[in-house]
Amino acid sequence: MNASLIGQLLVASPSLDDPNFARAVVLLLAHGDDGALGIILNRRMGAPVHEILPQWQYLALPPAEVFRGGPVAVNSVICLGRVRAGLDFELVDGLQGTVASLFSVDLNRDPDQYGDAITGLRVFSGYAGWSAGQLEVELEQGGWILMPALPHDPLTTEPDELWAAVLRHQGGLRAAYATAPPNLSLN
Repeated sequence: MNASLIGQLLVASPSLDDPNFARAVVLLLAHGDDGALGIILNRRMGAPVHEILPQWQYLALPPAEVFRGGPVAVNSVICLGRVRAGLDFELVDGLQGTVASLFSVDLNRDPDQYGDAITGLRVFSGYAGWSAGQLEVELEQGGWILMPALPHDPLTTEPDELWAAVLRHQGGLRAAYATAPPNLSLN
């Protein structure tokens, strides 16, 4: 297997027309010989966090909605959070380091147990998954553009603009993709 892609962003190419992934930005949380797992960062579901997890509302970053993490296991929840600067997260029970300076948060705990350790979080329903070798094939076929995540990308307060924003960061032809119409056949 090639080098791990954990922590990288998969940005849907303008030609990717699968409705689950069109204009998606996916943060890869796992990648190995068995496949890959990520969460879509820019699919708001419209369900406010306070309706589903009222005790966690005060920590939800704007927009304080549940996001569609992907089409797999949509009844499961992944919660990513930021912790207070300088905090050794290993000293906080219930937090587990993931990628891009983010931590998975155990939502079964009382949020007050974390004290002031968590400075913000985002809740994702489901995830995106690829079987062994599937993601590599999709990358070779040009369905995805691979790029590093900037620190503010995963929990951006402007998720609707994320696809175009990460493409513009790249410059050149990739930046030009940011202006592509949603339906390339209408161009």
